[in-house]
Amino acid sequence: MRYKVILFDADDTLYDYAKAEAFALSGVFGEIDQECTDAIVDSYRSINQKLWNEFEQGSVTQSELRTARFERLLAEHSIQCALDAEGFSNAYIKYLGQGSFLTEGAEEICRQLAERGQRMAIITNGIKEVQFNRISRSPLCDSFECIIVSEDAGSQKPHEGIFDYAFDKLNSPEKKDVLIVGDSLTSDILGGIRYGLDTCWYNPQRKPNPTSIKPKYEIHTLGELRDIISSE
Repeated sequence: MRYKVILFDADDTLYDYAKAEAFALSGVFGEIDQECTDAIVDSYRSINQKLWNEFEQGSVTQSELRTARFERLLAEHSIQCALDAEGFSNAYIKYLGQGSFLTEGAEEICRQLAERGQRMAIITNGIKEVQFNRISRSPLCDSFECIIVSEDAGSQKPHEGIFDYAFDKLNSPEKKDVLIVGDSLTSDILGGIRYGLDTCWYNPQRKPNPTSIKPKYEIHTLGELRDIISSE
């Protein structure tokens, strides 16, 4: 096999974050007996993405992110309820951990690679409690040698620290033997390039790449990984 270890991103690579997010928001709003409108979901996604970008850049902590997104959402829509931003966040995280939805082809590719003896791990910037809950509930629960979460690593993609942590967990494979697969150019791909890894951009929507970040491979379905990994 061309690569001995595959580092998979979690959200929007193997796990459908949009579905989990909608499920969690619906659950929380059901608790406060209010409608979760499309406008609220759209606002939340915009606020959340901005904060995660800031987290990647190191300008906010994960703890700040967890409550700030709901402070902004509740204020933007003048939502009055018994839950404050912290309570809203706690309820949301509970439901998000239950939202274990796979992306198309994720179960099939992981099963096939596992049958071939491929070493696989997850490397994610997500919240530890959420990611472990979602992964443990999914058909992929036994697919990974380890699950690397930024909260444990004390560093997040694209920064070097999370990769140092991952390589330590994986018993220090040679960088040439590791491929990182993810949907984010600024997190997965940039982080991999900076660390000296081959990178594979999972781009199912065929979005243009206006950046200077150039992955070694680009795929539009997860099944395309088979040919990349098998090639010599």
